[in-house]
Amino acid sequence: MKINATNIKKGLRYLKHYGFKEFLIRLEEKQEQEAVPYDEWYQKMKVTEQESDRQRKESRKWNNAPKISVVVPLYETPERFLREMIESVQASSYENWELCLADGTPSADKEANADEISPKAYAVHEIVGEYQKKDCQLTGKEQSRIVYKKLEQNEGIAGNTNQAIAMATGDYIAFLDHDDVITPDALYEMAARIISGQEEKQAPDMLYSDEDKTDSMMTKFMDPHFKPDFNLDLLRSNNYITHFLVVSHELLEKAGVIRSDYDGAQDYDFVLRCTEQAEKIEHIAKILYHWRVHELSTAGGGGTKDYAADAGKRALEDHLSRLGVKASVEITQYFGFYRIRYELTEKPLVSIIIPNKDEIESLDKCLRAIQKSTYSNYEVIIVENNSEKEETFSYYKKIESDQIHVVFYPNGFNYSKLNNFGVAHAKGDYYVLMNNDIEVLHEDWIEQMLSNCERKKVGIVGARLYYPDNTIQHAGLVIGIGGSLRGIGANLYQGMRRERSGYLHRAAFQMDYSAVTAALMMVKKEVYEQVHGFEEELSVAFNDVDFCLRVRELGYLIVYDPLVEAYHYESKSRGAEDSPEKVARFQTEIEFMRNRWESLLKKGDPNYNINFSRVRADYSLGDPEVILRQNGK
Repeated sequence: MKINATNIKKGLRYLKHYGFKEFLIRLEEKQEQEAVPYDEWYQKMKVTEQESDRQRKESRKWNNAPKISVVVPLYETPERFLREMIESVQASSYENWELCLADGTPSADKEANADEISPKAYAVHEIVGEYQKKDCQLTGKEQSRIVYKKLEQNEGIAGNTNQAIAMATGDYIAFLDHDDVITPDALYEMAARIISGQEEKQAPDMLYSDEDKTDSMMTKFMDPHFKPDFNLDLLRSNNYITHFLVVSHELLEKAGVIRSDYDGAQDYDFVLRCTEQAEKIEHIAKILYHWRVHELSTAGGGGTKDYAADAGKRALEDHLSRLGVKASVEITQYFGFYRIRYELTEKPLVSIIIPNKDEIESLDKCLRAIQKSTYSNYEVIIVENNSEKEETFSYYKKIESDQIHVVFYPNGFNYSKLNNFGVAHAKGDYYVLMNNDIEVLHEDWIEQMLSNCERKKVGIVGARLYYPDNTIQHAGLVIGIGGSLRGIGANLYQGMRRERSGYLHRAAFQMDYSAVTAALMMVKKEVYEQVHGFEEELSVAFNDVDFCLRVRELGYLIVYDPLVEAYHYESKSRGAEDSPEKVARFQTEIEFMRNRWESLLKKGDPNYNINFSRVRADYSLGDPEVILRQNGK
């Protein structure tokens, strides 16, 4: 990271806002991020002139090509920013667009007569006129695709944006800030996805892309934001969608325009309302938007617009209220990030299933932590699996009670069969699958999991797990990652220090994943029965991944909740995968997963991003050549 005046100011602002400890953590993370040559990576990945020409020729042949109206609120826009913004739209490989500019720049200086146009306002008008003429020359048409309106007064960011929307005649509305730019392929990629949807009889009505930041002079690209496909719980934690946002005119009519009541988080409020009404939301995993960092921009750091935090909180509260969801919203230490606590509406019986074989010490620690729980309506079912030590059975007799039961599974170790066997003896409406080497860290862990699992759309809730040395063992699972699991899946952030929050704080906030570990997982009884429990062909590895994927196939959410924390002492009962038999079994299970989930493994995890590494599960950048090859380029 370069040491200059701007970065020093940002650092001091961050230090003041978050404190010394968080400042040091952020500095460490920043250094790691800087070690990744993103600017070089982007130069390899950005659209070429040759590809732009191909896109232009292809899109000219499309039938029913949608008209995209790019709406931009202007206010005292610096000339260079204005020119670069307009030129970025004009450089689009997709040509069926219009640029709607609503200018709220004051018409007169305070010292001047009211009839006099201010130099700044006059400059904007002249510059836009210059580009309008160029556009007519380019298209050979009398009417420019650039539409400009000088507003009688500045109506703020919401009002000015609405004025630009009112000017739009397109099928879709795209949102662009006056100091940012889009890539030459941005509109093409949006239009191509819309055309593809039309062919499939359901065009998307809401689309968004990945984005990055650029310095004020656009000499460097940095801080890429690679996003998952639509992720409800992540959106309720943070407005991860932001740019580049495109919505259909019909969806806009349903959701309503930008609301000034939420200035500072007006885009968050708008996105939430759109997602409530949208029938099909598409994510394009490409950098299509460059968010300019300068002193007055929100991209420059949270300290510049702290007032927005309360507006974001109100936007979330209203979103939940409209949906009839009982929950509270908390502002967190991380700017723009929120924590939702869902209200526990019932107190059903929770059945905790724990397989065990001759591991008294770990099991006892596990049970002692459970017994400290503030939620009392639970039962524990210990699935005994061929223990050999007499003290194990003596321990069972000691702990058995109305709340703790021991059932005996007589066959060899098969994790899937053990859990299915335990569930068959369970009486609860919710099941907690738990390893015997788990030690939960908070007394309210059941309430926390249950309040999420009660939600209609949620099938499974997972936890944040630590090794005894306070490094992360599990913070969600990503599918199709290499490493020790040979391309099937891997735990995110494995080995990262507990106090760190990870890529864009993802490890610290609730979001949806394709899978979570069954070392500590809660699942609805009805969901467990719908998928017929765990796949018994998978005796050791991947059974939880397969289980989650089958639940997800039914349309349920798999929620990672970092507020549920536990130590995981990592499979003490089973031993290492070091015998020829175990190696052969492991390979068989790999092939099983590859056959069942071939399409997903090839396509990539929708809750991750194709631009990340397929080898490391830590949100690090992937190899450009590999990514381009996967995209058929």
